[in-house]
Amino acid sequence: MTRAVIAGSGAHIPPIRITNGMLATIMETSDEWIRERSGVEVRQWVERGTSTLALSIPAARQAIESAGLTPSDIDMVVYATMTPDYYMPGNGCLLQAALGLRSVPCFDIRQQCSGFVYGLQLADAHVRSGLAKHVLLVGAEVHSAFMPFGEASWARLAGAVDTPIPQHEWDFNTQNRHLEVLFGDGAAAVVVQAFDGEGRGVLDHLIGADGTDFNRLYIPGAGTRNRPYIDQALLDRNEQWPQMDGRYVFKMATTKMAEAAQQILARNGVRPDDLSLVLMHQANRRINEYVQKLLGLPDSKVIHNIQKYGNTTAATIPLLWDEASRAGRIAPGDLVLTVAFGAGMSWGANLMRA
Repeated sequence: MTRAVIAGSGAHIPPIRITNGMLATIMETSDEWIRERSGVEVRQWVERGTSTLALSIPAARQAIESAGLTPSDIDMVVYATMTPDYYMPGNGCLLQAALGLRSVPCFDIRQQCSGFVYGLQLADAHVRSGLAKHVLLVGAEVHSAFMPFGEASWARLAGAVDTPIPQHEWDFNTQNRHLEVLFGDGAAAVVVQAFDGEGRGVLDHLIGADGTDFNRLYIPGAGTRNRPYIDQALLDRNEQWPQMDGRYVFKMATTKMAEAAQQILARNGVRPDDLSLVLMHQANRRINEYVQKLLGLPDSKVIHNIQKYGNTTAATIPLLWDEASRAGRIAPGDLVLTVAFGAGMSWGANLMRA
């Protein structure tokens, strides 16, 4: 039976390093406050004008090359992001053109932090059915582009000035700090390839969603509920920026991630001890530590990179995969579990033999 395997991966991290201490110069926060609540120490942001597509191109090229392929071999693209270059079209077709791929189908999916988990299920289904042999699956985000900072704040972060920012900017930044300190920029990609041998491949998926309480984590503005999509009043209300009920999301994330992991392991007769590695979405290290404890996993089987990248949404799990693979932490035949929770609300898990 044909199965899908991850045959190659790539990543691209932007150059601008933003420390917790730097953020403390433009809002009421501190390195200790951020680390304690999220585990984030630094995050990387793009230079102004660098788009999500631009960030994903080198990651995609690395993934194709590491799989031993050329762009002409790719017969499908799945692109997961919540920060596309344009309201429409999606980034999938833009990446197809930028890489010089054939006129292949391109899917853009919007499951936010669950994007990679959903995308892998979609890629696997096409490979198993014989509709595709080499799928390029991308997760990429440029969150810094929608940071609601004024020009004085950006100048301070860039080191152009060392004077205090205006009080109204300080107050505005502070009211959004619970989200502003979390996000980083980054891109990663994998090639999902058909495999006819034994002992490897994607084994199972468990994905779900419940939109009942979608407004506990959402962006209220910039959609068809508003006419026009965006106006000055919407910007003044800061409705182009995510709104989050942190306690609710923490509870839902820990519950759904643990349930998804437990259910997919149980129905495949796999114990946590059997796993070689668990890759959890990197939204908050405290969430992942809680899930790790519920599953009874040792530190050696759970890796984190939120401390150096922040939350890169759809890019977190493929970034973990690429880092682990290049470090020799993932070998052919290793049993790997991925698990995520995101806005929507959406969640899921993938179980695979690498």
